[in-house]
Amino acid sequence: MADAPAERATRPRVAILDDYQNVALSFADWTLGDRVDTTVFNDHIHDEDALVARLAPFAVVVAMRERTAFPESVLSRLPALKLLVTTGPFNAVIDVAAAQRLGITVSGTGGAGAATPELTWALILGVTRGIAAEDAGVRAGRWQLGIGPELMGSTLGILGLGRTGPRIAHYANAFGMKVLAWSQNLTPEAAAAAGAEWVSKEDLFARSNIVTVHLKLSARTEGIVGAAELKALGPKGYLVNTSRGPIVDEAALVEALHAGTIAGAALDVFDVEPLPRHHPLLTTPNTLLTPHIGYVSNVAYEAFYRDCAEDVAAWLDGSPVRVITAN
Repeated sequence: MADAPAERATRPRVAILDDYQNVALSFADWTLGDRVDTTVFNDHIHDEDALVARLAPFAVVVAMRERTAFPESVLSRLPALKLLVTTGPFNAVIDVAAAQRLGITVSGTGGAGAATPELTWALILGVTRGIAAEDAGVRAGRWQLGIGPELMGSTLGILGLGRTGPRIAHYANAFGMKVLAWSQNLTPEAAAAAGAEWVSKEDLFARSNIVTVHLKLSARTEGIVGAAELKALGPKGYLVNTSRGPIVDEAALVEALHAGTIAGAALDVFDVEPLPRHHPLLTTPNTLLTPHIGYVSNVAYEAFYRDCAEDVAAWLDGSPVRVITAN
């Protein structure tokens, strides 16, 4: 028997955002026992006014990582919003303090497992061996376009030894590489425990053949990799970023790639996502680009969407879980 219109009208409305692959409904039961009405959005909205207009009727919004930002200027115009769920245990583009002031509960989920370090290693191999270019060459009737370096015996520099960095150090050690590491609070002892040598940031770029970025985006880390660091990396060095785009000065990177200041770059993250058409990085040489898929895996999505559904159910029961609060 179908629900009466009045009964349906009283159900909280749930919006699932930025489901690019249209898979959210396959990873969890979003009816929650017919307690909510769920709408999935597969596109992305950059404009704040358009975002507010879309989300105005929803009591619950589920955000996938940092694809959509929720500053106070958005949250304050969503009076119906009571629960904002983000995949992952934190979200740099949600103003949690503003949400608290506005009476909006923010809940998170578990993490993404090994997806990001595994993609990082794929990008390291891909950019150094020119795999995408060689594949395109074979399909175009060409044969053996370049000569790539070997990882064994080379040096990998890791910016940040938090959750992902130690896995990368482990992979690098298995490949017979020397591993250097630096971050603002890293100690020599912590670096050694992860299988790396602590060095200064300047030494890391000067001594590394490949530098991979695994820092959290913050006021301290935004633009921390700029023209000086890329110059120190040198014309035979490679940069890999699977963390957050703004950690690297994008304009300086584009210039370095065109000038041959560095040998190449592999990027999974960008200042603006999805990457706009005609963006300068789309025409830079020796560049391997992926669409922020570091956390996009079956294992990660199962954990993300399962926990999101649990967050909504707990909120409906009056006992929110995995609540994120302002520091």
